[in-house]
Amino acid sequence: MKKNSTIVTLAITFALTLGILGSSSAWAQQKLKWAHVYETNEPFHTESVWAAEEIKKRTNGKFEIQVFPASSLGKETDINQGLTLGTVDMIISGPSFAARSYPRLGIAYYPFIFRDGDHLIAYSKSPVFQEMVNEFRSKTGIQITAYAYYGARHTTAQKPFTNCAGMKGIKIRVPDVPAYRATPESCGANPTPIAFAEVYLALQNGTVEAQENPLTTIEAKKFYEVQKAIMLTGHIVDGLVTQIAPHVWNKLSDAEKKIFTEVTREAAVRTTASIKKREGELVDEFRKKGLQIVQVDRPSFVQAVLKNKPLESMGFSRADYDSIQAAR
Repeated sequence: MKKNSTIVTLAITFALTLGILGSSSAWAQQKLKWAHVYETNEPFHTESVWAAEEIKKRTNGKFEIQVFPASSLGKETDINQGLTLGTVDMIISGPSFAARSYPRLGIAYYPFIFRDGDHLIAYSKSPVFQEMVNEFRSKTGIQITAYAYYGARHTTAQKPFTNCAGMKGIKIRVPDVPAYRATPESCGANPTPIAFAEVYLALQNGTVEAQENPLTTIEAKKFYEVQKAIMLTGHIVDGLVTQIAPHVWNKLSDAEKKIFTEVTREAAVRTTASIKKREGELVDEFRKKGLQIVQVDRPSFVQAVLKNKPLESMGFSRADYDSIQAAR
C-alpha cells in the first residue's frame, strides 16, 4: 500500500511540475515578426526598430520584436495576407491594401481628398476614422494602432509635362489599387502595376517610363537615378498604418494593448516629423542632381478626376468624404 501511495505521490508531483513548466512557458518571451517594404535608412524602418525596443522595455522583456525591412518577408500584398495567415505578426503598410477586404478605408486615397499632411493626421484622429478602424477589426480581426504621414505623391518621368493632358499615353507604374490609378487614367495615361521592389529596374529598362511616389521614397529607392523630371502633382497625400495580426492582438492583455498602441503612435509621430522635414529639403537637392522640377497646373488634374472618376463611381461615400473634409 505504501509503495502505491509513493507512486501516486510521484505521479502528482510530476504532473504539477509539468503544469508549472507549461505555465512558465506560456509567460516566456514572445518573438514577433514586424514586416514592411521600406529601406533601412527610411524612418518607417528606423522608428519601427525604436518601437520594437520600446515595447520590449515597457513589457519588461516579454516581447522580442524583429523588424524585417525592404520586402524581406514578401511584397506588400504578401505581408498584408500574412497577418491573416499568421506568417507575420505586425506590419506597416498603406491602408489601400487593407481596403481590399474593407473598401471603406480606401477613401483616403481618393485623389486630392487631403489638403496636406496635417489634414491627413487630423483625419487619423477623427471619429470617422476610428469608426473605420473598429469595423475593420470586426471584419478581419486586424487592429490598426497608428497612422503616419508618408508624403505627398508626385510623378517622375523621362519627359516633363505641365498638365493633365501631358500625361496622355505615358506608361506609368502605380500600385494595383483603383484610387492610385484614378489620376493617370483620368488623364489618359497607361497605369501599369509593378511590385514596389521591382520599380527601379522597370524604369531603368524602359518597361515603364514614369512612376509616382513621395519625394522621400524617390530618394530612398534612388528613382532619381533613372528619371529625368519630377512633376509636383501632389495628387495623393499618403499615409501608412501600423497593423497587428489577430493571433497577436487577441492574446494581449488590456495593459499590453495600451503599450503597443501608445508606442506605435509615438513612432508614427516621430516618422511624420522626419518625413515632413526631409520633404522640405528634397526639391532643391533633386534640382542639384540635375533633375527638372516642374510646377504643374493642378486644377487640370483635379477637374479630370472629378469628371472621369467621381467619388461615388469608386464606391466611396459622400458622407465619409464630407467628414474627412471637416477634420481639423
